[in-house]
Amino acid sequence: MKKEQDRILLLVGHVGYEILVPVVVMESLADKEIGDEVSLHIYYQQTERQPKPVLIGFNLEAEKEFFQYFISVEAIGPLKAVKALNIPVGDIAHAIESGDVKTLKRLSGIGDRTAHKIVASLKGKMNRFALIRHEKNAPTVPADEDFVQMVMDVLISQLGYKTTDARQMVAEAMKRDSRIATAEDLFDEIYRGQRE
Repeated sequence: MKKEQDRILLLVGHVGYEILVPVVVMESLADKEIGDEVSLHIYYQQTERQPKPVLIGFNLEAEKEFFQYFISVEAIGPLKAVKALNIPVGDIAHAIESGDVKTLKRLSGIGDRTAHKIVASLKGKMNRFALIRHEKNAPTVPADEDFVQMVMDVLISQLGYKTTDARQMVAEAMKRDSRIATAEDLFDEIYRGQRE
């Protein structure tokens, strides 16, 4: 791996790939040296108007999924989105859910009009992304058919929570609302609990 300001050169086998990385991902790579091994979740973009493939790297699968929602907003393409992600994805998602246009305007290249478009397009879809934590090497729990276990798996492997924290969040959410019967309801209740 070789780092530049907004991208890294990743050597896979004997082939080098230029991968764009948002500021928050680059910050997580700060302690990496040239030649260190790196693992990223890659978003691939190629269009007729832009035939040269663009690879964008993320630390978590959930960050990559958030990015795909983010670029669905009118006037936000992949290159603009990479530059805009200069604060943690969890904070951006929380700002969208709470309609916090002021925080969204802190994103690089995002003005008032675009911030309002982001909220209008994505509000109600960001609860699980608002839970993303940036902790390295979070342990993984195998997924189970049970929706509680599925939520645990997402909290740990995709959102970066420690196993003990995830268990506590799930237990507190279930205690607050014993009628929860789906993974989506559980995520919503966990998110509500984090906002209080």
